[in-house]
Amino acid sequence: MITPPYLKKGDTIAIVATARKNVEDNLKPAIEWLHNWGLEVVLGETIGLDHHQLAGTDEERATDFQKVMDNPNIKAIWCVRGGYGTVRMIDLLDFTKFKQSPKWIIGFSDVTVLHSHLNNLGFASIHGIMPVSAKATEEAKESLRKALFGEHLEYTVPCEPLNRYGKAKGELVGGNLSILYSLLGSSSAIDCTDKILFIEDLDEYLYHIDRMMMNLKRNGCLESLKGIIVGGMTKMHDNEIPWGKDALEIIDDVTKKYDIPIIYNFPAGHSADNHALILGRQVSIEVNDLESKVTFE
Repeated sequence: MITPPYLKKGDTIAIVATARKNVEDNLKPAIEWLHNWGLEVVLGETIGLDHHQLAGTDEERATDFQKVMDNPNIKAIWCVRGGYGTVRMIDLLDFTKFKQSPKWIIGFSDVTVLHSHLNNLGFASIHGIMPVSAKATEEAKESLRKALFGEHLEYTVPCEPLNRYGKAKGELVGGNLSILYSLLGSSSAIDCTDKILFIEDLDEYLYHIDRMMMNLKRNGCLESLKGIIVGGMTKMHDNEIPWGKDALEIIDDVTKKYDIPIIYNFPAGHSADNHALILGRQVSIEVNDLESKVTFE
């Protein structure tokens, strides 16, 4: 797995839209963070574009992303927000120059399309807060800065009742569960072999969580995992006739036959405390009755 060069003061980061539309006005706090970190900022041409829900047409979003991806003066690309739409432009991109001169691509939620595609190409990327995450905690912001500048990343979180104890090492993959589910069968589909899987989700019905986890199981993904990190399962819904389990209990039920460590309620996903994770990086996890530790090598 190839790690893009870490940033240094004076480097330039581009903010672009790959999915839902976004205006420039709400980006001032994020631009200020970057300036405080010593970075220069350029805004992509998709910022401010309006094509129904999306930030311009598929071609416009792909052209903008291609332009900053191929620009040697831009050292990282920060996706402005999620929503839906990245999958509509992924096949319009040419990664030839990226492979020759890789750079960090950052975001979460719908940006999981890019994370999974890049992982299959052999490149690490950063799952973390986005420019519209104005309410992000200071810890979440600092974790992104550390990831971008190549500083040591290690997280220790309290033990959760459903945690499964143990130790494991492997390459970290994953992102938004709904997106991972939607990519199965495509060239961007997740490869779970000997990996540690991170998943999170937002605004889903509980039976959908069960459906998606069963699909991962039936596709053989869960069989080959070394461990699982479950982030936020935020704002879940139930039907009039209850499913009978919450999201974490569903995941526990589907994975209970596998003898692997599992961390629940890890602070990453659709919340203000969205800690950065380097996907494609080797990571070790240790889960016991007191705490869970995640350490990036």
